[in-house]
Amino acid sequence: MGLTITQAAKVLGVTRQALNNVVTCKSAISPQMAMRLSKAFGSNPETWLRMQLSYDLANALKDESKIKVRRQHLPRELTN
Repeated sequence: MGLTITQAAKVLGVTRQALNNVVTCKSAISPQMAMRLSKAFGSNPETWLRMQLSYDLANALKDESKIKVRRQHLPRELTN
């Protein structure tokens, strides 16, 4: 986009630190940030949030083997 973090933060109406935290993956894109990004750079908030969700899920899947949960079979009346 050709913007510095400082310039983009000003466009978005957030602090430089807040945007830097998103860019460096220290903070996730919140619904409010998604709305700001959408208004400033296009697309829609849902697209920004789906990108965040995809990123989060990809990171979680890296540690999937550490999650020790066995599948439970629920009574039929709870599954209908």
